[in-house]
Amino acid sequence: MEDTVSSTIQLTHVSVVWPDGTVALDDVSGTFGPGTTGLVGRNGTGKSTLLRLVAGDLDPTSGTVTASASAVTLPQSLPSHPGSVADALGIASIRAAIAAIEGGDVDPARFDAVADRWGVDAEALAALQTAGVAGDASLLDRPMRSLSGGEAIRVGLAAIRLSGAPIALLDEPSNNLDADARADLVAAIRGWPGTLVVASHDRALLEHVDRIAEIHGHELRTFDGPWSVYEEAVAIEQAAARRHLQDADQQHRRERADRIVAAERRQQAEAAGRRRQAAGGIPKIVANGLAGRSEQTSAASRRLHRGREATAMAAIATAEEAVRDDRSIRIAMPETRVPNGTTVVELAAPGGPIVVRGPERIALAGRNGSGKTTLLRAIAEWPARPSRAAVATVSHRIAEVGMLAQRTEVDESATLVEVLRAANPQASPHAARAMLARFLFRGDDGARTAAGLSGGERLRLALARLLLADPAPRLLLLDEPTNDLDVDAIGSLVEALAGYEGALVVISHDERFLADVGVTRRWTVEGGAVRDEPVR
Repeated sequence: MEDTVSSTIQLTHVSVVWPDGTVALDDVSGTFGPGTTGLVGRNGTGKSTLLRLVAGDLDPTSGTVTASASAVTLPQSLPSHPGSVADALGIASIRAAIAAIEGGDVDPARFDAVADRWGVDAEALAALQTAGVAGDASLLDRPMRSLSGGEAIRVGLAAIRLSGAPIALLDEPSNNLDADARADLVAAIRGWPGTLVVASHDRALLEHVDRIAEIHGHELRTFDGPWSVYEEAVAIEQAAARRHLQDADQQHRRERADRIVAAERRQQAEAAGRRRQAAGGIPKIVANGLAGRSEQTSAASRRLHRGREATAMAAIATAEEAVRDDRSIRIAMPETRVPNGTTVVELAAPGGPIVVRGPERIALAGRNGSGKTTLLRAIAEWPARPSRAAVATVSHRIAEVGMLAQRTEVDESATLVEVLRAANPQASPHAARAMLARFLFRGDDGARTAAGLSGGERLRLALARLLLADPAPRLLLLDEPTNDLDVDAIGSLVEALAGYEGALVVISHDERFLADVGVTRRWTVEGGAVRDEPVR
């Protein structure tokens, strides 16, 4: 096995440009060292590309990537792996060769396949035990699809240990995992030997890493400590950057004011000289000499003030580069308001009726596959399709409802204005652009097509289409809205929901997000029933 202590990854002026000219990484340099590193950055900054470079699956367009040891990536598709646990561990062929030899096959190829790994079953079970999945030899034959999401992730981590690779790479490992599976993942990576890099937007997971590495522009910067330390450091840095920008802007205003005052004084002096000459008080030859010197002085003054103003403008540009885009969504939506006491939804459940009144905010929780999405769809489709969900029956619901599913479908060829007007036909193109601006699509953005949007931009467009529809929804249903979103996009979602005044039911395993949107009740789907309780 390779050295698991000194494994490092070095990136030197790395750029990746796709064949269509899109820049994925631009002159990035940095280092990953031993321990657990959380890799963060906005969607589109190149986190997944960087992991592919380290794994050796991609070559940089320019620059170098040097890893002191081999690296293995945890596949995102493990919970849906079509094979057995042994297949996922990469030992199925060795086990098959051993079984064939034990059955009398003396083909040398069989012995070559086994090499010195005659105890592979015990080796695999020990790795699984270390990763938190206990069992006997029959566990190796279990289908991966029979495991929970957390167990599947643990099997993947055991496979990395079996591979002997000292560098492990995880790309958004907590996506689509329920709360128990996320806890399993956190437990499995805590104290990981060797070098582990986790690209993630899961703030709860990032609280358990040794350091945060952030891709921002050309830099790969490292912050010692978990997410909360990184978040505080960036907040302090940005507060200072905004002060510098304010100072630079004030200096520019002063330089511009000085230039204007100086110009006005020159004009007044020149006008006074012309009046004296017109009155005959100055001989022509003297006046011409004075005019020449005045023009030279004026030109020098203009150059001085323009230079100072240009310097001040350059200082503003430098200060602006240090300030991150902190645009925020601030929307009041009184048309979505639900008065207190208004019955929004009523469910007939085995444990008794469950009623939502007024603008309540409810988290719909439970393991993956427990029936959460089925219940949410039953609420959305009632009364047009009064189907019974596995855990409850919808007996009443207000008319104005909107649902944001896990996958939002839009016409890829439609412009943003067209997408919004499809939901609100009464809005003129000008009004649609104004509405889009409230969701940070400004200027020429309305003419963009949906095909070119990032994940965070798609979410904002989906929210705009949903919340600005006519009629506006007074009950909003959200199914895992934070999946595949970066931290900034999640922040935009929280901001948009802050202005929503209706009732909300949301499926999410992101406890930080649920706290941020202010849920006050929790429906937990478990054992074929739904339990209703307040959030403590």
